[in-house]
Amino acid sequence: MRCPFCSSEDTQVKDSRQAEDNTAVRRRRQCGSCAGRFTTFERVQLRELMVIKKSGRRTPFDRDKLARSVLIALQKRPVDPERVEQMISGVVRQLEAGGTPEIESDRIGELVMEGLSSLDKIGYVRYASVYKDFRATEDFGTFIQDEKLSDEDE
Repeated sequence: MRCPFCSSEDTQVKDSRQAEDNTAVRRRRQCGSCAGRFTTFERVQLRELMVIKKSGRRTPFDRDKLARSVLIALQKRPVDPERVEQMISGVVRQLEAGGTPEIESDRIGELVMEGLSSLDKIGYVRYASVYKDFRATEDFGTFIQDEKLSDEDE
């Protein structure tokens, strides 16, 4: 593994442990050249997935991009990071188990919305506002009414 600080290939694993609901291995590493410490994660990848965008363009699936979008929706929300990681891992497992290496971006959005709906209602609405391309404040009200989201559910 190349050191992210000095680009040396002389790095050693100092600690390994299970992470993310036993779906990944977290490795703590140290560079032999600059003594910099960094963490890597190792995950099983069942297949190379390609995302079919609305424009028809195909791009490689990027788990980190998916995680960033979820974390943005949940920004400043009281949600346990481990539950968020479990939800993201669940979405990725569903995509990999889908039987096809090509997934439409709409399918990914629907799976994320399913996961967020049970995780945090505010994050769910935030994500939906981008995913469903809300154009006006009325779109929020309509969506909340259609989804039957209210304070009584909490």
